[in-house]
Amino acid sequence: MYRLNRFLPTIAIVLSLVFSSAAQEHKEPATLTIGSKAPDFRLKGTGLKSYTLKSFSRAKILVIIFSAPHCPTAQAYEERIKAIQEDYRGKGVQVVMINPNHAGAVCLEEMGYSESGDTFADMQMRARDKAFNFPFLDDGEEQKTALAYGPVATPHVFIFDQQRILRYCGRIDDREKIGTASQHDTRNALEALLAGKEVPVKETRVFGCSVKWKWKNEYRRKLDEEWAQKQVSLERITLEGIKRLVSNDSKKLRVINFWATWCGPCIAEFSGLVETFRMYQGRDFELVTVSLDKAPLEARVKDFLTLKQAAFTANYLFPGEDKYALIEAVDPQWPGNIPYTLIVEPGGKVIHRFSGGVHMTELRKKIVDHPLIGRYF
Repeated sequence: MYRLNRFLPTIAIVLSLVFSSAAQEHKEPATLTIGSKAPDFRLKGTGLKSYTLKSFSRAKILVIIFSAPHCPTAQAYEERIKAIQEDYRGKGVQVVMINPNHAGAVCLEEMGYSESGDTFADMQMRARDKAFNFPFLDDGEEQKTALAYGPVATPHVFIFDQQRILRYCGRIDDREKIGTASQHDTRNALEALLAGKEVPVKETRVFGCSVKWKWKNEYRRKLDEEWAQKQVSLERITLEGIKRLVSNDSKKLRVINFWATWCGPCIAEFSGLVETFRMYQGRDFELVTVSLDKAPLEARVKDFLTLKQAAFTANYLFPGEDKYALIEAVDPQWPGNIPYTLIVEPGGKVIHRFSGGVHMTELRKKIVDHPLIGRYF
């Protein structure tokens, strides 16, 4: 006991340091203050080239914007960011975008305004699709750069002068909705610096999605566990029921997937459908599946749906033997192969067909770009 007591103070100090470190890991970092030097970094861009602060040494002014592919506010500003780079490139201004988000901390339920999350592959796709005219760098794995700069939300702008002193920190402008801004804070800061003047407004609040720090993956695990507990339904449906399903008398965009447990491609894409539903379930959206397995296999279908956590809007089994009558009732353009997936507007207009398998990114783009859903608030 005497020996143990001798070491208790040391143990207490060690535990204190451990818990203090854990607390720090769960704490939002302080935002870089005006007048600070730009912290250096080494980050990989979407073109696979690595960049450091010196990579932009020729720029008179460096604009670093923390942004993320999945964030609707960030997406609303992408064209404005491109326009800033285009308008000021000839004046010595360089824009650099950095993704601060740890991809594993982005919940599926947070992706309801995008076709993707924030992985490096997602960044590459976004940079290609939007033709970014500036480097897009990834800090999501270690987040050292984000911790040094301290962005609060995406997008968050940091503007540095030629000596790489921070002269402006804040928003791009005062309105998220495209075409409605009246205060163009980032442009005003650039104009002042280029004219050799003091920046009129040095700091502003920012609005957007919170930064997804590594420790926030705890919340994703919690949501995953909650999803796994959801009840999975399966009901039989008649030919008339199928017709009503396709006519879509709801006010929501409806995806209908026809599949079977004996169909390899159907099974392969199923997890992607579950993720897609989790992404858009909070929007004006429905996802319904119809199994074409024979009636005696109903238990097998239910087991598969449960295993896949397919808590969709609804799951049906069509036990009818006349599959050709089914095909005609669903869509005269359906050649008869499965999986077969439709995107149906309210009123029954089929706006897209996936025959023989779904390209999940294309499906999600079709969903999020539809006026009923949309990318912005």
